[in-house]
Amino acid sequence: MKHEPPPLPPGSSPADPATHYPSAPAPQPVNRHTLAVIVDNEPGVLARIAGLFSGRGYNIESLTVSETEHEAHISRITVVTSGTANVIDQIKAHLDRLVPVHRVVDLTVQGEAIERELCLVKVSGAGEARIESLRLASAFGARTLDATLTSFVFELTGATDEIERFIRLMALVGLVEVSRTGIAAISRGAVAM
Repeated sequence: MKHEPPPLPPGSSPADPATHYPSAPAPQPVNRHTLAVIVDNEPGVLARIAGLFSGRGYNIESLTVSETEHEAHISRITVVTSGTANVIDQIKAHLDRLVPVHRVVDLTVQGEAIERELCLVKVSGAGEARIESLRLASAFGARTLDATLTSFVFELTGATDEIERFIRLMALVGLVEVSRTGIAAISRGAVAM
């Protein structure tokens, strides 16, 4: 009777003959996901969701919240987070189990979602730096919300990478302060999530 070794756990490879231990599992790629969470608009819901993330060591890269159905008191929370496929599945499962959560949709898995972010950028300077900040704002399609003799406040709405580029360029001509909304996202097509 031949003795067979026990089956290997999922994701592991055969043992290294030199150590008799299974080789380390191959690392999974870390991907960015945008989650839309539909919740009851009641006190403490956001704290519970944020607590879920922090309690399990998950990072929130962007978070936006707003009531979307006033009569039904329903809010939509858009969360951007990163993790392996297993971590993202765990996050969605944990969110789905919270009582005030109606549904969780992974917009990244569903297909290409439309994502936008709004930023307000304050720039100060005089002379050539002032002229250059106006040129850059015009090139990006940013609106001038406030102008003084020494500063501007610009408003720009766009994809996150466009916002990042705008901020990096403004840093070269006198960036003073930045305020960002975080990502708002919606799936493409005629069907609601």
